[in-house]
Amino acid sequence: MNIGLTAHNSKKSLMEDFCIAYRGILSKHDLYATGTTGKRVEEVTGLKVAKLLPGSVGGDMQFMEMVERNGLDLVIFFYNPNMTFMKEMDVYRIVRICDQYSIPVATNVATAEMLILGMERGDLDWRLQISGRDE
Repeated sequence: MNIGLTAHNSKKSLMEDFCIAYRGILSKHDLYATGTTGKRVEEVTGLKVAKLLPGSVGGDMQFMEMVERNGLDLVIFFYNPNMTFMKEMDVYRIVRICDQYSIPVATNVATAEMLILGMERGDLDWRLQISGRDE
């Protein structure tokens, strides 16, 4: 499955910790991330991550384009809930487009853990049919 990872600056360490904890599961899948998040995840986990542009210079748009093409099967987006209005827009847009295309999305660790463990059990295999990537 194709897993999208992105995190606001204040949540990048949380993303690193999450990916370290679930490295075994994540290593079986293709990972895509906005630039800085992807670089940091690669550095701490040794996992291969296809890196888009940094979010602030177009990576968020690339991320959303992947969702629109059914290129992602699961999105983990750790954001800062105490952010300013400007940053709220990217959260809203990414979550909205995931909802529009039935892409499971997690914005906190509890939900991310449920999705990753469910994916490992096969609960998200339906995504492969929708995306045309039957394995």
